[in-house]
Amino acid sequence: MPDLAAAQGDVQRYRQCLDALLLYGSAFHNPVGQAFDALLRALQGGEATPVLKAYATWFQALASTGYSWGTYLLCQIAYAENPFTTQAQAQDFNHLPTALVAAARHDLERLQALYHLSGEQVAGWVGAIAALPQPPVAWATASAAPSPLPLPPASPWAGAIAALAAHYRRHGAGLLAQYRALSWRDGALRGIADPDPIGLDQLTAYDHPRQQLVQNTLALLKGYRALNVLLYGSRGSGKSSLVKALVNEYAPQGLRLVEVAKGDLRALPQIVEDLRSRPQRFIIFVDDLSFEEDDDTFKALKVVLEGSATARPANVVVYATSNRRHLVREFFSDRPRPSDQDEVQAWDTVQEKLSFSDRFGLTLTFEPADQPTYLAIVRHLAQQANLTLADDDLTARALQWATRHNGRSGRAARQFIDWLTAELDLAQP
Repeated sequence: MPDLAAAQGDVQRYRQCLDALLLYGSAFHNPVGQAFDALLRALQGGEATPVLKAYATWFQALASTGYSWGTYLLCQIAYAENPFTTQAQAQDFNHLPTALVAAARHDLERLQALYHLSGEQVAGWVGAIAALPQPPVAWATASAAPSPLPLPPASPWAGAIAALAAHYRRHGAGLLAQYRALSWRDGALRGIADPDPIGLDQLTAYDHPRQQLVQNTLALLKGYRALNVLLYGSRGSGKSSLVKALVNEYAPQGLRLVEVAKGDLRALPQIVEDLRSRPQRFIIFVDDLSFEEDDDTFKALKVVLEGSATARPANVVVYATSNRRHLVREFFSDRPRPSDQDEVQAWDTVQEKLSFSDRFGLTLTFEPADQPTYLAIVRHLAQQANLTLADDDLTARALQWATRHNGRSGRAARQFIDWLTAELDLAQP
């Protein structure tokens, strides 16, 4: 444990490192960073009780992440969103402003000093300044960083500034680097911490629409003009699961999903503009899309699908699912009759409604599952679940399930296999 004077000197130096950050100060605008800042202030104050309380808060905040202090800092650098990380994504490193690069180097020097700070050192400061007979328990873990950066611990980080800029340009920064699936809520993007893990290998049947959607997605990833897609068909046919599986498959290549609820469609132009300059490729996902007769939210979607005076971004497509072929609810009474005098061009209004789905470049149809298709899905899922039930027994039970529950569909097949798996496991002695 260091003596009091040495501990106070160390605290002062690290306090200056933290206060001098020009760009990466946001790395400490979260529970762990704020707790560390409060701990340094308490240590500078020198009173035992505030020091011990601040240390406990920092210890708990860091322990809740499961990371060491150094790993935590690497995560903050990887996901930081500031002028340097934003501009590094949009342009070559050699074109970045000199002052911006100098500021980033300046911050990296100080962040590296903070990175090398160990839990034992901090516990030693607490023990010395709070006059404890021995230092408190130090937080330590061997957990590795989830997203390694080109910042070798033994070499000066400032010298790796170009490699770090290339990392941001390839992987992005902020929420889009941290999450593969996001949603638009309360006027902002929010990361989805636990997205549906379904994979393409878990899906079967509907081979033609699946192949077409995969091809369109690969075109998006390779920089071609990919099409907006409407996935139309019966409920439970796996339309939403297919879109989610694509993101899980191609996230390492830069694919991201942004889920937008129907009620937030008016924000679509803003969302698209926010994504335009990002290095990743985006699927804007609208699930279960349909419009009522007096619903005008489709106008915002129409702007995104057809474009406006601003060019459509090449890194964004819209994938929407619907149980309605024309998206807009239709009535026989919508068809104009000569006796109707309410609207001069009534047929124009009908055509505007019915042609809205045509604005998607690609419409993929998912027909209701017949019995062979339903059973093929059941067998595929049973194989993945390692069920050893005889095929005749599996078939009989699957058909019985479809009759008694939700009919024949991919969703019903998944529910049946989940139920059967639990039933067989619980029957084991």
